[in-house]
Amino acid sequence: MLTEIQPVKTPGKSAGKLAIGLASFAILLSACAKEQDVNAFIDPTVPADQTYNEALANIDAGKFTQAKRKFKKLDRQHPYSEYAKRSGVMSTFIAYRQGDYAEAIAQGKRFVQLYPANAEAPYAQYLVGMSHYRQISDVTRDQRSAKETFRAMNVLIERYPDSEYVEDAKRKKRIAKDQLAGQEMLVGRYYQERSEFLAAINRYRGVVEQFEDTRHVEEALARLTESYFALGLTSDAQTAAAVLGHNFPDSKWYRDSYALLEKGGLRPLENRGSWLSRASKLISGA
Repeated sequence: MLTEIQPVKTPGKSAGKLAIGLASFAILLSACAKEQDVNAFIDPTVPADQTYNEALANIDAGKFTQAKRKFKKLDRQHPYSEYAKRSGVMSTFIAYRQGDYAEAIAQGKRFVQLYPANAEAPYAQYLVGMSHYRQISDVTRDQRSAKETFRAMNVLIERYPDSEYVEDAKRKKRIAKDQLAGQEMLVGRYYQERSEFLAAINRYRGVVEQFEDTRHVEEALARLTESYFALGLTSDAQTAAAVLGHNFPDSKWYRDSYALLEKGGLRPLENRGSWLSRASKLISGA
């Protein structure tokens, strides 16, 4: 016997409404899940001061990576708060302490640019300078970091002359300047050893005119005496020796220069029209 085929029933109005309701609920749950994923690490209910203090506690405990995350969270949740500004400086400090000098320089410059009048701006600028300073290499290598140290510390000294970091900035600036002068002397000696005296003179002159307050200026004047003497430019050689003797009368370099001139029957004698005469006033502060 054949079974009677029953016709398929279509859902009534109430069933349709239920299906639509379930579908809408599913969509809502999906949207909520996505929103939860996006905001998984954002808790706007946490006060700015609490997040900041938690980050400071991480720093005290030596947990710099955790502190860095807290400061980023603070900047994201409370971007216009005073604590967000402070977090910018502290993030610079953390990057510096971790040896990530490129990040520290970028963070510090950003802070100073955004908040030049902020009380923490001098410290941010100081960290920029120190990040360059830590990368200074010996005089046989590229001295870009020394140049950047000089510039960064000079900005600090000029913009924030009353800052507590100024004295150390001056010391670091002198060290960077001495490093730059040292490289110029290295190149000058290289040329002089190869009897390329004009090229050597240009280097030594640069030291005397641009780095007159470094320890290298004595040797530079002595090397100028030697190089001018080797070229037969006796008046310039005598002037270089005279300027050396005027500024550093007890210097070993002056004794050597004096002895060199004596061998040629000459003595130190300043030519008032020479560039070295002007340099003499610059060195002595006259």
